[in-house]
Amino acid sequence: MPRLNSASYDELVDLGRQLYDLALVRSEQEHITDPRGQAIGWLLDTRMPMLSGSVMPEVGRVMGERLQAKGIDQVVGFGFGAFALVSAVVATSNNPPFMGGFVREQRKPHGRRRLVEGPLTRERPVVLLDDILNSGRSAWKAIELLKGDGFRVEGVMTLFNFTWSGGKARLEQHGLWVDSLLDLNLRENER
Repeated sequence: MPRLNSASYDELVDLGRQLYDLALVRSEQEHITDPRGQAIGWLLDTRMPMLSGSVMPEVGRVMGERLQAKGIDQVVGFGFGAFALVSAVVATSNNPPFMGGFVREQRKPHGRRRLVEGPLTRERPVVLLDDILNSGRSAWKAIELLKGDGFRVEGVMTLFNFTWSGGKARLEQHGLWVDSLLDLNLRENER
């Protein structure tokens, strides 16, 4: 994989293509379903490329550069798909170092009883990292949880934005910026 220093458009497209190719799962390969249990023709499993030592560091570096350019040094994830993203960004050599955290669906009932785990501070803004932006519902749920716990969320950064679902526009209507490494404008019946 090429090393991207302040990644060019072509290099970002190449990285996005690699992410897409490694994440794409087709129904011919295995039985896959949507959240309602209905069979679907394809999906993107971003855990596959993000848990690969050849891809994860480059994604973290590119996302870290984009976040640093916006003055952001705190990132938070919500859900399983965000774990590797937060870890990849936190592992980059940023100055100051990135701080990372994870928001739970409910406050932990024991121990420190936190809703948001990690060394984040409420004095500086956070950005929500997510693997895929579709409708924006899960991102908005995480943002509401973070805001309810006293955090200021400035934006959302994702690997893939499914443009046909309108999630980006929904989040931007709430004053958030949204940045994705790759915008996808395809549909299942076009695959």
